[in-house]
Amino acid sequence: MKRIAILGSTGSIGQNTLKVARNLGEEVQVVAIAAKSNIDLLEQQAQEFQPDIIAVFDEDKALQLAKKLPKTEVVAGIEGLEAVASHPNVDFVVSAITGTIGLAPTLAAIHAKKDVGLANKEALVSGGALVMSLVQEKGVNLVPIDSEHSAIFQCLNGEKNENVHRLILTSSGGPFRNYTSKQLSNVTIDQALSHPTWKMGPKITIDSSTLMNKGLEVIEAHWLFDMPIEKIDVVVHPQSIIHSMVEFVDGSMLAQMSAPSMIVPIQYAITYPDRKPGLLKPFDFVKNGTLQFFQPDFGKFRCLQLAYDAVKQGGTLACYMNAANEVLVHRFLDRQISWLDIADKLETLMSKHPSQKVDSLEIVLETDRLARKEAAAV
Repeated sequence: MKRIAILGSTGSIGQNTLKVARNLGEEVQVVAIAAKSNIDLLEQQAQEFQPDIIAVFDEDKALQLAKKLPKTEVVAGIEGLEAVASHPNVDFVVSAITGTIGLAPTLAAIHAKKDVGLANKEALVSGGALVMSLVQEKGVNLVPIDSEHSAIFQCLNGEKNENVHRLILTSSGGPFRNYTSKQLSNVTIDQALSHPTWKMGPKITIDSSTLMNKGLEVIEAHWLFDMPIEKIDVVVHPQSIIHSMVEFVDGSMLAQMSAPSMIVPIQYAITYPDRKPGLLKPFDFVKNGTLQFFQPDFGKFRCLQLAYDAVKQGGTLACYMNAANEVLVHRFLDRQISWLDIADKLETLMSKHPSQKVDSLEIVLETDRLARKEAAAV
């Protein structure tokens, strides 16, 4: 039996993780769950899975939940998230809390020598050097849950890094793949929130429309697979059937394919290195007979280029970019700036950032704070 903790159990990844737990039955025990503030859903999850401990980042909400669940240990704040991540009865931690607040509990899990299923982008985008050095030091498994990184992880299984010619991340292209520059200047919030393939939260959906989400995944791949940025490419694949590919030095390519669903990478992360019967129906190749591939337009979708630039410059720039982008996306959703302003303002902000070496959690958090302050004012 694998005993798991879920950081972000009320979000999309967290809820899908619980679907996987139901499917796996007695092979998985949900020992601990955590969320930011959605205590109504947390209460429902607690009643079904009976975890030993629940963390709520919002301290007032934690107090409310504790009154509703007097027989369950409820903890609060960042310390509460870290307590869930490092709980002694937990073997495997699903890190799916969005935002930089997910970095500290992810590090706490690794410090406690827990294997981690990583779905928190910020952990590697903002603190990749910290996370990966600690993973190596503690000897834990860091298994990616993002569909693209799970695909590459599976394709690289048993392979040597020196035999890799390049990693190829696939992208749906978002809702504006075929838009002209003039059309992009008039993008509405509703249009940007209408993703053609995936149902996600508003922030990540906007990131998918600007291709920043793919840029963040490029940075993650750089850290996860210890791969030079020059060996990481992006190709637009609207059908989202091939989740990513690896091309080897002999010209051979491996691709991981499935219907678009987060269930597959989540379950693989939990059962790794084994596989168990899943929830998807057998794939119909006849109904999915067309697979298309296109070059991403770095001119129209400048956020993707900015992510490559951040890796090349190194230091705190990727952390700064990530936090500034988050603020700009929320300003767009609040109708304060236009869709095009996201990339324009981000490029301006990044050009002025004095990058530093990432050698402590404090530097990451201070860079994140500064970026948010400056992005709110630009």
